[in-house]
Amino acid sequence: MATSSPFVVVVGVDGSTESQAALDWGIQEAKLRNGQVIVLASWHYPYVTDAAGQAWDYAGFERDAQTILNDELERVADQGVPVTGRLVEGNAAAALVEASREADLLIVGSRGLGGFTGMLLGSVSSQLAHHARCPLLIIRTRDES
Repeated sequence: MATSSPFVVVVGVDGSTESQAALDWGIQEAKLRNGQVIVLASWHYPYVTDAAGQAWDYAGFERDAQTILNDELERVADQGVPVTGRLVEGNAAAALVEASREADLLIVGSRGLGGFTGMLLGSVSSQLAHHARCPLLIIRTRDES
């Protein structure tokens, strides 16, 4: 008797309300499908330098992403599905596209913390709509304008 692999839901998080809603949806989806959730946070060094000539706290970028990941993992602990975290150095869209290769479903918020007010779709979710290697669910919260 062949055993099938569990349904894998990958959720991108960045600490925004939209990414929290995406993770909540991912947890429920995994429950319905007897699956598991991989929570992914990414970080990268800025492409530009500080105009004032100040030195960046490079360790802070990774530390901030790790804090967001830890907070989200703690928030959804004990939900009845296996949840693991993954911290990736690099562009968020590229990291999520790569993770989508092993996923049955990819979920992100429609706008993250870096989005411009008024945008209907953030740059990461827009890139994923074109390049994800599995079905993609983009969560929009009710309070988005």
